[in-house]
Amino acid sequence: MTTDRVQPNETVVPLLHCVSAEETLTFWRALGFAVTYEQRRPYLFLAFGWSGLDLRYKGAPSGVDPAAETTGGCLVMVDAVAPYHATFSEAMRRAYGRVLAKGQPRITRYRPGASRFTLIDPSGNSIVFIQRDEPMELEYGGSKQLQGLARVLDNARILREFKEDDRAAYRALNSGLRRHGETAPAVEQAQALAALIELSVSLPEPERVPEWGARLRALPLTAAERAQVMRDVADPAVLAPWLPATDA
Repeated sequence: MTTDRVQPNETVVPLLHCVSAEETLTFWRALGFAVTYEQRRPYLFLAFGWSGLDLRYKGAPSGVDPAAETTGGCLVMVDAVAPYHATFSEAMRRAYGRVLAKGQPRITRYRPGASRFTLIDPSGNSIVFIQRDEPMELEYGGSKQLQGLARVLDNARILREFKEDDRAAYRALNSGLRRHGETAPAVEQAQALAALIELSVSLPEPERVPEWGARLRALPLTAAERAQVMRDVADPAVLAPWLPATDA
C-alpha cells in the first residue's frame, strides 16, 4: 500500500467534554456501548464503541454547566434513524425503567418518518443521529397547505425536531390549542394534548397535566387514532393514565 501520499480513507472520531466520568460510563454502558479505554490519571480519557460508532471523552474545563448543553457534540450519519432510536429507548427502559425524556442524559422523541433525533449525554453533549438521505433543504414548518391546529402541530414539530426548542414548542401548542381547540378534528386535538403532556414532563411544567389528560381522555378517538397519537410521543407510558389502548 502506498503511504507517501494522502489516502482518502480518513477516520474522524469526536472528542467530547466529560464533566463526570462515572455518569458518562454509566450512561453509555446502559445503552450497550463497550468501554474500550478508561484512564483517570494523569488526565481523563474515555473511549466507547458500539456497532460502528466510536466516541472519545476528555475532561471538561472547570465551570462547565451540563444543563447549558453547550459542551459540544457530533453528527452520526446513518441509513435509517428509527432502529437506533428504538434500540436506545429499549436500553433505557431496561436500565432506568423508563425512556429518559428530560434533563441530562436524555433522548429526544422520534416521530415516525422523522429524519433525526438527538442523544444528550450527562455532560450536555448532543449526539445527533441523522438519516443520510435527509433533504439538503429542510421544510421548516409554516406550510401554507396547512391551517388551524394542523399548522400549529407542524410548527411545533419543527421547533422540537430541528431547532430543539421545547419551550417554544410548548408555548406554540398551548396557544394554538386555545385558538383552534374547539374547531379542530379530535385527532389533532389529541396530538396537541399528548405533545403538551410530554413536554410538561421534559421542561418540567407538571401543573396542567391533569387538565390536559382529562381532555385527552374525553376525546372520541378510534383505535387507529389512539395508536397514531401514541406513536407521536417518545415514551407512550406518559400517556397511559389518559389514553386507553382499546375501546372501553
